[in-house]
Amino acid sequence: MSHFFLVCLVLFFTLEKNFAIETTWKESHSHHVQTSSLLPSTSCSSSTKGPKRKSTLDVVHKHGPCSHLNKNGKANSVQTHNDILKHDKERINYIHSKLLSSSSNNNNKVEIELDSSSSSANLPAKSGDLIGSGNYYVVLGLGTPKKELSLIFDTGSDLTWTQCQPCARSCYKQVDEIFDPSKSTSYSNITCTSPDCSQHVSATGTNPSCSTPTESCIYEVKYGDGSFSIGYLSRERLTVTPTDTIDSFLFGCGQDNEGLFNGGAGLLGLGRHPISFIQQTSQKYHNTFSYCLPSTSSEVGHLTFGAATDNEDVKYTPLSTVSQSSSFYGLDIEGISVGGTKLPIASSVFTTSGAIIDSGTVITYLPPTVYVSLRDSFRKGMANYPPPSANGLFDTCYDLFSGTNKTVIIPEISFFFAGGVTVELPILGIIYVEQKQFCLAFAANDHDSDITIFGNVQQKTLEVVYDIGGGRIGFGSNGCK
Repeated sequence: MSHFFLVCLVLFFTLEKNFAIETTWKESHSHHVQTSSLLPSTSCSSSTKGPKRKSTLDVVHKHGPCSHLNKNGKANSVQTHNDILKHDKERINYIHSKLLSSSSNNNNKVEIELDSSSSSANLPAKSGDLIGSGNYYVVLGLGTPKKELSLIFDTGSDLTWTQCQPCARSCYKQVDEIFDPSKSTSYSNITCTSPDCSQHVSATGTNPSCSTPTESCIYEVKYGDGSFSIGYLSRERLTVTPTDTIDSFLFGCGQDNEGLFNGGAGLLGLGRHPISFIQQTSQKYHNTFSYCLPSTSSEVGHLTFGAATDNEDVKYTPLSTVSQSSSFYGLDIEGISVGGTKLPIASSVFTTSGAIIDSGTVITYLPPTVYVSLRDSFRKGMANYPPPSANGLFDTCYDLFSGTNKTVIIPEISFFFAGGVTVELPILGIIYVEQKQFCLAFAANDHDSDITIFGNVQQKTLEVVYDIGGGRIGFGSNGCK
């Protein structure tokens, strides 16, 4: 009897020890956060750490206290979860259609008549809620003398454009004064006989509208939500920072602009096509740029051109080719872990869909098989909290701000990329916070074969480096410091 009791006692302590090890292991792969820290501050907390690089622009949230667009100095209301996913879904459809048509040109002619009258740079990036989306914008100067313009920066677009006077057809309302080329001494139109006119066909998917060779070249760009810009393909001086200027920069001077831009002056194209900002400035900035998107609307990030990062934590994964003539930056995802445990997903699922990184898509879109596995694992890690609820198109949301919980334990999520690169997402790269609720910041594509898109929520606070010449993309922690 005593021998049986001894065996049971040993077994009990063994199980208790194993349970303790398992509990400690789970705790070590979780974020312990104060719920109050997940909400933005009412005052700007831009970092003063580290030297400012010559070619760096600030990245700022439109509705936050750091934004010059926020006149009252207090954070304004932001988009709802439903708004975010609605606009995101439109962008996803646009990306899918663009990838499908990237190997062939769209032969539709633009039918519109218009009146004929150093080595590095760092820009502030500001949240694109300004234009009705969850993207980010920067302020650059255009013309001589320069006019400052708030432009969305987009790694999934090529042509840079802005609204221009006289707005022959239509201009939406923007915060900045609309650019007037007649007041600039460095502005010039591109004619239909110029090689630049035909080059924009592969970048925009539309042929130029030209009835005679001496006419000005007309461009057209369309987006997934039906928004568009049509105008003159032109050249102008672009001021990146007070010490960095680009002469004869090729851009679109928009005369008919309609859609969900709501305040922004246009778009800065950072894609891979020869017409993009990155390729046009390759001799100056060596096909390299990096950014850090701020974690909340009360903080500041950066967009930097050319300068090598001084972040020692940056690890590089090979840049992959999504498709022929693609403007997008491809990634090879090999797996995902939740709470330190790798999801039981075959690598072929990621290989079949392929993946891109995109500054213009808000949350990360995964193959349905992967999303369900990630979501279920995340929910298990949150089992000590009230059951998750749905909020619009988000299906895993928690109301943890109104209760007595001051500290929340949230499972870590990490992505594994080719080249042995592991990227652990920051806490605000895992959840999307709206008022007094947070939701798992991922969504499922319609099919496993649809391309995976690594969105900008997951990129928050990371130093993301695009070394196009070196054929690689880097990720490092604490990029906004």
